[in-house]
Amino acid sequence: MAKLGQVSVVAPDAERSAVGHAITTLTPLRVKEVALEDGLLGFAVNGTPADSVKLAVGALLKQRPDLVVSGINLGPNTATNVIYSGTVSAATEARILGVPSIAISIGAYKDPLWATAAGFAIQVAEQVLARGLPPKVLLNVNVPNLPAAEVKGVKVTRQGDSAYEERFDIRADPRALLLGGGNLPDERRRGGHRRARPRPRLGQRHPGLLRPDRLRTAGRDRAVVRLARMSATA
Repeated sequence: MAKLGQVSVVAPDAERSAVGHAITTLTPLRVKEVALEDGLLGFAVNGTPADSVKLAVGALLKQRPDLVVSGINLGPNTATNVIYSGTVSAATEARILGVPSIAISIGAYKDPLWATAAGFAIQVAEQVLARGLPPKVLLNVNVPNLPAAEVKGVKVTRQGDSAYEERFDIRADPRALLLGGGNLPDERRRGGHRRARPRPRLGQRHPGLLRPDRLRTAGRDRAVVRLARMSATA
């Protein structure tokens, strides 16, 4: 990425897989400067990926970034995984803040070929910096774990709806302690703190329709398709 411009690194100080778009509100966030191997100075945050982006854009960087690249994530981020993904959520937070963003993942959990994903990330980043992205759109890029010469091209796809098969191992607590807490105060039990959000006016309905499918229809977004094709030929 240093070939494209000045690079700043702000990231969680430990593994934060599957934390989704969580942000830290009840504990102080601490930041440590870290000397990286390539001579860059990074910032390690004791929070989530979304926290890291918020701090980077709002406090740590001297100027607003032109692009946020999140990753490279070990393992693909597809289907419903994108909801749980800290990598995708960091890119989403950047887009919420008005900064173009890319999430990069590699399709392997062991023996990753980082150079392939890194090389393609540079190609996509170069195109985004040159051409921009449509409003409220980010790119979630999954790169196969293959040598670069064996990658056949780029395809813009729909978000799938598959999920992992979940199995739970239920065990008794050896200390026979009650796991959980008592009743919350009435105000919290009714839906949160009084100032958490404005209350709807009496007699009005305020429905919000949400879908786990976060994908903007690629077929209607020609700018994204063109961008992908240009990245493949770069």
